[in-house]
Amino acid sequence: MARILLTGANGFAGPYVAAALANRAHAVIGLSRGVNTLVCPDITQWLHADLSNMAQAAAAVAAARADAVIHLAAISFVAHEDVGEIYASNVLGTRNLLAALVQAGMAGRVIIASSANIYGNRQAGRLDEALTPDPRSDYALSKLVCEQLAAMYGDRLAITTVRPFNYTGVGQGKQFLIPKIIDHVVQRAPEIHLGNVDVARDFSDVRFVADAVARLLDCSAAAGQTVNICSGRAVTITQLLALVRHISGHDLQVRIDPALVRSQEVDQLWGSDTRLQGLIGPIDCPPLTDTLGWMLNAA
Repeated sequence: MARILLTGANGFAGPYVAAALANRAHAVIGLSRGVNTLVCPDITQWLHADLSNMAQAAAAVAAARADAVIHLAAISFVAHEDVGEIYASNVLGTRNLLAALVQAGMAGRVIIASSANIYGNRQAGRLDEALTPDPRSDYALSKLVCEQLAAMYGDRLAITTVRPFNYTGVGQGKQFLIPKIIDHVVQRAPEIHLGNVDVARDFSDVRFVADAVARLLDCSAAAGQTVNICSGRAVTITQLLALVRHISGHDLQVRIDPALVRSQEVDQLWGSDTRLQGLIGPIDCPPLTDTLGWMLNAA
């Protein structure tokens, strides 16, 4: 049994990653920025620290006595309004954590969560890890800097950088697209205000993402690599809405709101899962219809 420090453990993906780690017989030490009320039986110990504060980061790492680390803590909403908070949390928090791990003599594996948003706009085709990043938002840029920090510390830490594409599931905040749609359907709202519905996204189930992260942590060949986590399929928002209508039986109408159309919107994020599958073996993402049904039944 290894001790795994999981930052951002009280976020959306945190409990799912904790469960995937527990299923692989690891003990999970959860780190949150402040006191939280999350009850998660798969987390054996809670620590609290603001990683943007170096002293707190170092104290948390020392207290965790971890064999390995999964770093999820971040501002994860692309349209987050406080740009300063994006950079403080995502960049400074990551830099301080890595510095604290080096200071503590960490010899085990470290996984850093980046984002598929670093790819920016591409005309067509599946995006693989060899593509040159082209970030189009402060969020994407902050994640690219995190990747460069991982490279900078790569001679002292065994780091794997993961690039999750869009993922969803029960418990995700309603500021995100699919939970917003699900909430409108459950409320039997006649219409929903959305931005650009012609963009395409590679949506994954959060349980699949959690399993992939846990398996990558146990894969020694993944050290030093950057890995997409994606379903390998993409749908437009229009197609997504059609699936929700079919599953729910509710004819939700869409009203395009210009205020919700993002500047520098990425037209398509469709990932290649070839490297992921090659590292950890066959891993299937549930069909989007199954994930949507799970979310509707839980709402």
